[in-house]
Amino acid sequence: MRAVVLALTLALVVSAGQHHNLAPEFAADKTYMYKYEALLLGGLPDEGLAKAGLKVSSKVLISAEAQNIYILKLVEPELFEYSGIWPKDPLIPATKLTSAMAAQLMTPIKFEYANGVVGKMFAPEGVSTMVLNIYRGILNVLQLNIKKTQNVYELQEAGAQGVCKTLYAITEDEKADRILLTKTRDLNHCQEKIVKDMGLAYTEKCVKCQQDSKNLRGTTGYNYILKPVANGVLILEATVNELIQFSPFTEMNGAAQMQTKQSLVFLDIQRAPIEPIQAQYLHRGTLKYEFSTELLQTPIQIIKINNVQAQIVEVLNHLVTNNVERVHEDAPLKFLEFIQLLREARFEDLEMLWSQYRTRPAFRQWILDAIPAIGTPAALRFIKEKFSTDDLTVAEAAQALIASVQMVTADTESIKLLETLAVNNKIVKSPILREIVLLGHGTMISKYCFERPVCPAELLRPIQELLAEAIAKDETQEISLLLRVLGNAGHPSSIKPITKVLPIHGTAAASLPMRIHGDAIMALRNIAKKEPRVIQELALQLYMDKALHPELRMLACIVLFETRPPIGLITTLANIVKTEQNLQVASFTYSHMKSLTRSTAAIHASVAAACNVAIKILSPRLDRLSLRFSKAIHVDIYDSPLMLGAAATAFYINDAATILPRSIVAKTSAYLAGAAADVLEVGVRTEGLQEALLKNPALIDSADRITKMKRVIKALSDLRSLPVNTPLASIYVKFFGQEIAFANIDKALIEQAIALATGPSVQTFGKDAIKALLSGASFHIVKPLLATEMRRILPTAAGLPMELSLYTAAVAAAAAQVKATTTPALPENFHVAHLLKTDIQLETEIRPSIAVNTFAVMGVNTAIIQAALLSRAKLNSIMPAKIIASLDITEGNFKIEVLPVSVPEHIAAMHVETVAVVRNIEDLPAEKITPIIPAKILKSISREILTSKIVSSAAASWSQSSEIIHQDVEADRPIKKPKVAQNNKKFCAKAVAIGLKGCLKVTTDNAAFIRDIALYKLAGKHSVALSIKPIEGEVIERLEMEIQVGPKAAEKLIKQINLSEEEEMVEGRPVLMKLKKILAPGRQNASLSSSSSSSSSSRSSLSSRDSSASSSSSSRVSSIDATAQAKRLRSSSSSSSSSSKRSSSRSVNRSSRSSSASSLASLFSASSSSSRSSARLSKQVIYRHKFQKNHKKETITSKVTSAALSKSRSSASSFEAIYRQNKFLGKEVAPVFAIIFRAVRADKKVEGYQLAVYLDKPTTRLQIILAALAADNNWKLCADGVLLSKHKVTAKITWGAECKQYDTMITAETGLAGPSPAARIRVAWNELPSAIKRYAKKVYDYIPSSTLAGLIQRKEENSSKQLSLTVVATSDKTLDLIWKTPLRTVYKLSLHLPIALPLDEIRGLTPFDDPVDRVHYYFAKAGATECSFVRDTLTTFNNRRYKNEMPLSCYQVLAQDCTDELKFMVLLKKDHIEQNHINVKIADIDIDLYPKNTDVVVKVNGMEIPINNLPYQHPTAKIQIRPKGEGISVYAPSHGLHEVYFDKNSWTVKVVDWMRGQTCGLCGKADGEVKQEYSAPNRHLTKNPTSYAHSWVLSAESCRDTTECRMKLESVQLEKQIKFHDQESKCYSVEPVLRCLPGCFPVKTTTVTVGFHCLPVESALNHPEVLSSTYDKSMDLRETAEAHLACSCTAQCA
Repeated sequence: MRAVVLALTLALVVSAGQHHNLAPEFAADKTYMYKYEALLLGGLPDEGLAKAGLKVSSKVLISAEAQNIYILKLVEPELFEYSGIWPKDPLIPATKLTSAMAAQLMTPIKFEYANGVVGKMFAPEGVSTMVLNIYRGILNVLQLNIKKTQNVYELQEAGAQGVCKTLYAITEDEKADRILLTKTRDLNHCQEKIVKDMGLAYTEKCVKCQQDSKNLRGTTGYNYILKPVANGVLILEATVNELIQFSPFTEMNGAAQMQTKQSLVFLDIQRAPIEPIQAQYLHRGTLKYEFSTELLQTPIQIIKINNVQAQIVEVLNHLVTNNVERVHEDAPLKFLEFIQLLREARFEDLEMLWSQYRTRPAFRQWILDAIPAIGTPAALRFIKEKFSTDDLTVAEAAQALIASVQMVTADTESIKLLETLAVNNKIVKSPILREIVLLGHGTMISKYCFERPVCPAELLRPIQELLAEAIAKDETQEISLLLRVLGNAGHPSSIKPITKVLPIHGTAAASLPMRIHGDAIMALRNIAKKEPRVIQELALQLYMDKALHPELRMLACIVLFETRPPIGLITTLANIVKTEQNLQVASFTYSHMKSLTRSTAAIHASVAAACNVAIKILSPRLDRLSLRFSKAIHVDIYDSPLMLGAAATAFYINDAATILPRSIVAKTSAYLAGAAADVLEVGVRTEGLQEALLKNPALIDSADRITKMKRVIKALSDLRSLPVNTPLASIYVKFFGQEIAFANIDKALIEQAIALATGPSVQTFGKDAIKALLSGASFHIVKPLLATEMRRILPTAAGLPMELSLYTAAVAAAAAQVKATTTPALPENFHVAHLLKTDIQLETEIRPSIAVNTFAVMGVNTAIIQAALLSRAKLNSIMPAKIIASLDITEGNFKIEVLPVSVPEHIAAMHVETVAVVRNIEDLPAEKITPIIPAKILKSISREILTSKIVSSAAASWSQSSEIIHQDVEADRPIKKPKVAQNNKKFCAKAVAIGLKGCLKVTTDNAAFIRDIALYKLAGKHSVALSIKPIEGEVIERLEMEIQVGPKAAEKLIKQINLSEEEEMVEGRPVLMKLKKILAPGRQNASLSSSSSSSSSSRSSLSSRDSSASSSSSSRVSSIDATAQAKRLRSSSSSSSSSSKRSSSRSVNRSSRSSSASSLASLFSASSSSSRSSARLSKQVIYRHKFQKNHKKETITSKVTSAALSKSRSSASSFEAIYRQNKFLGKEVAPVFAIIFRAVRADKKVEGYQLAVYLDKPTTRLQIILAALAADNNWKLCADGVLLSKHKVTAKITWGAECKQYDTMITAETGLAGPSPAARIRVAWNELPSAIKRYAKKVYDYIPSSTLAGLIQRKEENSSKQLSLTVVATSDKTLDLIWKTPLRTVYKLSLHLPIALPLDEIRGLTPFDDPVDRVHYYFAKAGATECSFVRDTLTTFNNRRYKNEMPLSCYQVLAQDCTDELKFMVLLKKDHIEQNHINVKIADIDIDLYPKNTDVVVKVNGMEIPINNLPYQHPTAKIQIRPKGEGISVYAPSHGLHEVYFDKNSWTVKVVDWMRGQTCGLCGKADGEVKQEYSAPNRHLTKNPTSYAHSWVLSAESCRDTTECRMKLESVQLEKQIKFHDQESKCYSVEPVLRCLPGCFPVKTTTVTVGFHCLPVESALNHPEVLSSTYDKSMDLRETAEAHLACSCTAQCA
């Protein structure tokens, strides 16, 4: 029994072992023969469209050579090509290619194979990598990782395409004794994916986009039929079906696909073994695909290279020869061919080419433009060697290096080359080239690291060492450059070196200039893309550091948002902003968040959602900050289905609320196919530029002034001066996130530029240029460019490479011929002044042209065969012109003539076509190109369109369609073909005046007949062509524009102008004009109170109505009886009441005015109509002040003898009197100048326009007449303007036939609205073209509702044919606007302006007589900020108000320049009778202003200046003292102090805009930071305005001080002892308190609330001698203390 059990057990073990041994077996003494086929097919997935592909067919022999070593050989291999309509067209054998490849294909290879896993591969050296990859495609089928214990399982399996996620499913067919195995590989989930990207290093993948819809998706399915054999299984059949699809859009919008089918079918077993060839078998890799020559092979064309040198020369000659006059249409393709040949050439070939053509400029330029596009380190090596041997100029080297950095493939060799270039002596001597090389070094490292998951930090070590050395030597320019290099590289290892430069690691970094800190922060942006978490922590740390300069914190905010922070971090940011004291930072962060909430781009989706939540935490008041505060703006447009979009971002960074910001950054981004790229970024920094332009340069080195001022402020022992801004501007340019250039503009650079521009070399060059033009010169410029080369290469299951690529190549050319002539001829040694006395004629003929080719490719691309779907777009454009310009300055004549030139049929044409193409290197003439849409379908559809148009009367479209039934040649099943989308349109327009006709032709044949989606609409054939041709029968000889100034202008007029006094009949409308004459007087009398007779013209009635309306508006009521309103309200209808409520809700702005009810009840009343709704009247908004014309008070006195002009009369009648006296000025005065536009025709007909301008000085009247020159065209435009006084100007514009069809009257006048100056402009009309009304309504409808939200609107029945706009300047920085239309009146109250209006200047109170000084003054006033004092209330520069309890006889610093330059100082004190005294220290003078009796006394350096002797002008500086109103003003804008005004009751201090943020004193810093207003001299913020004001007192040293001040600032002890932290403590103030000097006692006191620091009673710090150190201690509590305001001293002290 035991024996039986043992036997059964052994049997079970054996059977189990046989069942689980599923590894394929190839017995040692057998040769296995298989039939192998691989078909690759690319195109759109639908049948009936063109596809491209190839097929490999062969028998495969496999036999064992040794243990786990096998030999594989192909027998009878054949290659087939396919380009045709699938599945109708057959495959075509590539006989020549098969023959050429037969030797390699039939060479046996060896491979390791154990347990179904392919190991190493061995092949002779003669077998190319491409052929070896075909073998890999076969061996890939044999790769089987079969587990013995599972039937369904997943694993990461190695294959030809990498290590990818693979799913196995195994079943058994016991009846057939077969094992069925299915294997599926997910190519989108690979541990190690074999793919090669080129030209994509600057893009950023959108993870969110790829989650929703992948642009590239692939999967491979394997099906095996296995037969169990003795030691494993035999593969009877294996079929592989792989599908890789790509779409630039979301998948729902269609995708092109590459399908790979493989089959391996067992045929037979042979006994004869495979014999390897007699050659050394080398290890040639593993199963994984290896890239070869396809990396340098463009997929657009195949070039068979026999003699690369000769072919390069041939193509170069073709490019130079055929692109002279205009660009050849195939020039971009030839340029790509040239690049391809250069890539195949050896370095020695490049040397020979250069030596042959370097002295020939045309050839030289083509070579230099093509070398960078080679894309290999050889390009950099070539540039390096040629520059070292002086073969290249600096400009040529710079251009070539910039292009090479972008185009050369990044590898260790190219990085090493740039590293050596950076230390090359010749490069170092040229700062520009060194900058380019170093920035390029960083860019090359960035590109190198993009392709590798792990990037060695050693690549950046040389740069980091240079940075450390520069920091040690304090070389700021070098530090800035090296930080930018690290920023370009974007390597995480640079974080530590960069942080050493940031002001967060001790004093060494803090001592560096702030712009270096800014460069360091911005250098983190590219690193943030790789290490977002680390950069987020660092950026947040910088942002939270409130001791940092606001600009640095805003830069940290930019970096933070570029990391796309999560919602938690954004909420943290919002909470910080909620308590932020600095409004610049708060405004910038808030605006950044708010603009991101509107982002629709998928890449910003999470940030936009987070910002939407965070923005609700913050106060909307931050959104109302003015434009002087920093802002971030982000605008984007994104189409999710198309995955296409663009964005623009702008950062406006300010730190002191000046007009000119510190820096502006503008960036554009693009989103395409699930990727994002920052295309272009430009940053401009203007730090100190405004100051450098407007500051007086003479004051900088005045040591006496600075010493004197420092002696005055020595009492402020804790005063911390601000750093002086170095006058500097800088600019940088980034391209695709990489900085390519930057420049610092300082005083030295500007001086060098000026010296160069005014130097003799420039003058000599100018003379040489003029001589060249006089002798005739021709120019020819050609610029080729490989604009785009983006490629992704990945292997297919069959071992052949599939490529997705986008190429754009362009060639632009311009040929110009210029010839100048002068009359009289210039002497040999002429001066530039001679040109002003000659008649110069310049004849120019220019022919600019451009050709652009773009190729999008998907398919197989190798060096020997290509089979791909190719979409090509070709743009060709040429715009020739021939122009003759002449200038005669002495005669005042300028003339331009445009002569006809021959143009091609189309001046611009673009053709786009998608085709399936296949070609091989052995039979290039047999290249086959098949349009993606079959021609037969297009032809039949065109026929059906025509039939449909004839049959159906309702068909009015350009494209009609119907269904087609197409029989498949390979199957009997019908294929249904819907309609083809065809569109053929032509748009033409004629310009008869110039005799030209332009046509735009658009033709489209696309694949939307299958699926109406984006990709199918692009596929097909499209063309757009623009042509400009002469109109048939219209022969134009030339076009002329002539300008004549001076007395000869009348001679140039072609058409005689005669404006008759009588009303003339408008041509074509006699009946209407007669009716108008009859009805006009009655209409006037019925509607208006006219002062003119009933026979006056309609335009006279218009002016009369204008006058009447103005007079009636001045008599409107300014208030409404409340009782009468109430009665009318009770009798009103319900509809009127509801209307009233709506009107009231629009009219009342409760939050903007302190007394809304009263102020809004006093707006302009626009109509006095008694028929208006009573409810509306009850809520009517009436402006308080009426518009009072200045013109009524002052009229112009002229010498005109007309009686109408000599009397006092209304302005409108004055204009009419002047107009009627002489309707056409041309009868009495000659035109001031004339402009003639005309076309000179062969038939001598005159076409064009003439414009004449007449000026009548006695009546200050200007008349402009624009008239058509054609004899049968009486169209004219007449514009008459009269300056009736310096306060009013009136103009009348009429146009149409004889200027009588349409007319408008425009009146602009100044006046007063109450005490405020105002201006009003009115436009009235009788008749306007309907088009103007229509477009005006469209413009109004287009205005967004958000713009109208802040306006007060109400409906009114104003004049039906009049518009008016009144502007009231309520102050120099606020305006009220009143806009009246026929149906509505709109008010905008208290509109704040960013600059000040020159109201005083309008009144003629401008200081300075010199025009330059006056302009300087205007600029200074526009941005000046004001501090004032009225009735003991001081208003700071930032508009904060507080009561200033001033100590007696002690000066306080009112305002001073707080930098080390100390440009000015203004001091204030109150004397013993409590009168204010002001002392101004500026330049080398002291100015004292104080009241005496009823006058203001002025002293300069102690000497009184009588009021009668004012204005006082400083002998050297731009300083002026002059009376103003009831007081005296001091003006010194070029010194930073715009104005100091003083009278008995008030004073005002104004500083210029560029001093904002650099002042200190009682008036504050003028930086807009109202939350940080009360800053003491030690920069500590005080909570109490009194304590703040006292901190700026210039205290005395002893009671014998000559200043009569008897007080000092000191820390005081809290009178009561308190228990603090359970300890008896004494507390001392951390803010100084004003106290009397020893020996003096207070006679006037006040209480102030100050902070106290508490110490234990036992502490040594309780000693009085160390009390001053408490100012730097922390504040533990706030209590009141007594401050002294006036002191009296004992006799012993005095």
